[in-house]
Amino acid sequence: MGGIISYLWPPSFRPERDMPDLTGKIALVTGGNTGIGYHTVKQLLLKNAKVYLAARSEEKAKAAIQRLQQETLGKTAIFLELDLADLPSVRKAAEEFLSRENRLDLLFNNGGVMLSPPEMLTAQNHDLQFGTNCIGHFLFTELLLPALIQSHKETNTRARILNTSSLGHELAPSRGIDFVSLRAGPERDAWVKAAGSWLGPWRLYGESKLGNILVSNYYARTYPESIVSCALHPGGIRTELTRHGGTMYQRIVSMIAFPAPMGALTQLWGATIASEEQMNGKYLVPWGKIGKASPPASDWELEGKVIEYLREQTKGF
Repeated sequence: MGGIISYLWPPSFRPERDMPDLTGKIALVTGGNTGIGYHTVKQLLLKNAKVYLAARSEEKAKAAIQRLQQETLGKTAIFLELDLADLPSVRKAAEEFLSRENRLDLLFNNGGVMLSPPEMLTAQNHDLQFGTNCIGHFLFTELLLPALIQSHKETNTRARILNTSSLGHELAPSRGIDFVSLRAGPERDAWVKAAGSWLGPWRLYGESKLGNILVSNYYARTYPESIVSCALHPGGIRTELTRHGGTMYQRIVSMIAFPAPMGALTQLWGATIASEEQMNGKYLVPWGKIGKASPPASDWELEGKVIEYLREQTKGF
């Protein structure tokens, strides 16, 4: 509700005016070639951060980097190839980053998919939404932990992880997450059929975004001395993310949603303006405020089950 009410007031946070100089900071943005991720990269570059732009398509990423150079008077992001829907690619991307840098100050787990048809799966046969939005980002973060912890050692400032969730996490099933829905098989097929062709993708999306919050809470509590972690709802934003939503949904979004640059505001505020105590373990809402997620998002028992599931699914990768 807080995220909806906040729309009634224009944002008071303006990145170009309010963000501090980020010279010397190292940032990584997943899904940085388009939408919210693109504008996050842009503002970080304008404030002199060293930014890794992680994306699946090298062609699209390099085109985005070229546009960013034009829009930032020559500042250049660094391409990092990352396919969150393929766990070996996630490991390869993390290893590539760690071969270049020994620390990471700001990690934006921003990339994702929305409302993909249930028949679309990851390379390891997970539901594409949960696999991309949650499993891929979990493994990526786990592999980057040495660099995040090293950031605190070198700078005496806790590294920050910004996990892009959504108000859509409230669309998860009432029990929070139906684990049978997350991986291909007869049980999932039955779940998808029962959920229906319209509601099913929304439920799956809600599970993935609830998973983002639970994982964020886990990192906030597990590494309090070296890492600050929060989840956030970026707002109702017009991006390519809605491409699987159908014609009517896309028309509605085009009429009432906010432009992509506004989607970057809350995570940039959390990364650079909010105090560590203000944001650690919190759920941020537009446009740079502390909100409140749905009750399952603070269920420690569910959090433990999700972390156990994620560790099982990423074992060996």
